[in-house]
Amino acid sequence: MELWQVPLLFSRLPMFPFFDLAHYVASVMALKEQRGAVEVSVRSPFACWFSAMLYCFGGSVLSSLMLGEPPVAFLEKNTNILLASSVWYLIFYCPQDMFYRCFAFLPLRLLVAGMKEVTRTWKITAGVAHADSHFKNAWLVMVAVGWARGAGGGLISNFEQLVRGVWKPETNELLKMSYPVKVTLVGAVLFTLQHNQYLPIARHNLMFLYTVFLVVTKVTMMLTRSATSPFAPIEAALGHMFFGMQQTPSKVKGESAVSSNGSSVCEQSSSGQHRDGVKKRQAKKTE
Repeated sequence: MELWQVPLLFSRLPMFPFFDLAHYVASVMALKEQRGAVEVSVRSPFACWFSAMLYCFGGSVLSSLMLGEPPVAFLEKNTNILLASSVWYLIFYCPQDMFYRCFAFLPLRLLVAGMKEVTRTWKITAGVAHADSHFKNAWLVMVAVGWARGAGGGLISNFEQLVRGVWKPETNELLKMSYPVKVTLVGAVLFTLQHNQYLPIARHNLMFLYTVFLVVTKVTMMLTRSATSPFAPIEAALGHMFFGMQQTPSKVKGESAVSSNGSSVCEQSSSGQHRDGVKKRQAKKTE
C-alpha cells in the first residue's frame, strides 16, 4: 500500500459497529457528567434514556426536521438503537459503576473521544450530500444540514435539558458556541465548497485532513484540560475587524441621554432669551 492511498482507504472505513460504539460511549458519558443526570436516572429511567438517545442521535433528529422528514426516522435502525441503549444501561446502571470507570480511564477515554471525532466527519459529509439530494446546489441548506447532522446534540441541548426538567436558555449554543459546534460549522462549509467543486481538493483527502485536525485538537485539549477554542485568536481578530467599531448599547443610551438633556437645556435657554426680549420691547414702548 502506498502512502497516497491512505486517505482513500480511510474514507472507506465503516462506522458500524466500532466507531458508532465509541460515539455512543462518549455521548452517554457526557450526559452522565451533567449536573442532576444521575438523579434523573433514578427518578425517571425513561427520561434518562430519552436524553441519552438525543445525545446519540440528535444530529439525525435535527437534520430530519430541517428537511421536513420524520424526526423519528432514526428509530428504524434497530441495531443502532439497541447498541446505544445497551451503552446507556451499562453506563448508568452497571454494578459498582464499573463500565463508566473503565472508560473514564484516560487512555481509553482519549481513544473513544478520537473515534467519536471520526464519526463527526462522516456525519457532516452525509448531511451535505443528503441536503444536496433535496435542494440541488442550495449552499446554505447544505451547510445548515451538514452542521446539524454533525453537531445536532449540541444544537438541541436546550430541548434535551427540558427532558431532564432543566431550563437554561442562557446555555443556547447560538448565544455562546462551544468548540465542537464551531468546528462542525467550519467543516460543513468546507465540505459544501468541496461538494460543489469550489475547493480544489479530493473528497477523501479533505476527509482525512479534517479528521486528523479534529482528533489531534480534541486529544490535545483533553490532555491539557483546556476549554479554550483554537479558533479564539482568529475570532477575536475578525470580531474586532468587523464588529469592534460598533458602540455598545450602554454607550448609545448614555449619549442619547446626554443629547436629550443638552437639547432641553438649549430649548430652555432660547425660550428664556425670547421672554427677556419681549419684556425689553414692552418696556421701551411704555417709556
